[in-house]
Amino acid sequence: MQSTIESIWDNRELLKEVSNQQIIRQIIEDLDKGKIRVAEPKTDGTWQVNDWIKKAVILYFPIQQMETMEVGPFEFHDKMKLKTNFANASVRTVPGSIARYGSYISKGVIMMPSFVNIGAYVDEGTMVDTWATVGSCAQIGKHVHLSGGVGIGGVLEPVQAAPVIIEDNCFIGSRCIVVEGVHVGKEAVLGANVCLTMSTKIIDVTGSIPIETKGYVPERSVVIPGSYTKQFPAGEYQVPCALIIGKRKESTDLKTSLNDALREHNVAV
Repeated sequence: MQSTIESIWDNRELLKEVSNQQIIRQIIEDLDKGKIRVAEPKTDGTWQVNDWIKKAVILYFPIQQMETMEVGPFEFHDKMKLKTNFANASVRTVPGSIARYGSYISKGVIMMPSFVNIGAYVDEGTMVDTWATVGSCAQIGKHVHLSGGVGIGGVLEPVQAAPVIIEDNCFIGSRCIVVEGVHVGKEAVLGANVCLTMSTKIIDVTGSIPIETKGYVPERSVVIPGSYTKQFPAGEYQVPCALIIGKRKESTDLKTSLNDALREHNVAV
């Protein structure tokens, strides 16, 4: 499949062949069922991004035709089908929740009125809360809580760009934004309104000197919004950043640890 997709990517005339269209559709079906994924954890703790699968998703659009879909009183006009068979997958979907065909939603996931795009992977026991969005190809781990209004960015192009990764047992607070391939490590807590892009400074202020990183939130970190002073031609102004103010404790279970993190560090969610 990979070699076929690479060939079609380099020569779009090959899209006209029915056999190649069938291969693309098979890949999307495999994404939908969780048999393959755009990014996957490796045994050494790193992640492998499968660019060829993103290419297949992009190639899926031109071979699909616009059609009208009616769901009860609602009407949609799109190239993409909606995901179905939630009961068989043991997924709870509250009215107003939408997942596109080609996204994977694992058992025990709860979707409040929210949206999950094609290529995304939402693992077991995760809560996708009200008005949260999970963008194309984003990877959400087990038992994650995406609070109300959270925006998890999607990525299809450029193809080499990494998707957003939220690892297991993270708590993402209300109205957080995580985009541009930012990676949030296991059990991390993001307080309300934290905004993370690949250019956002993530500053660990728990020690005697600040430690700056970008693009990655270490495991078990407790993060809140912050700002720092930056000099511009017109003067000094405050620029947003994210502050690591502590760690979730190892001594308690995850739920207790989460509550402790919020209380001890006075983090709004």
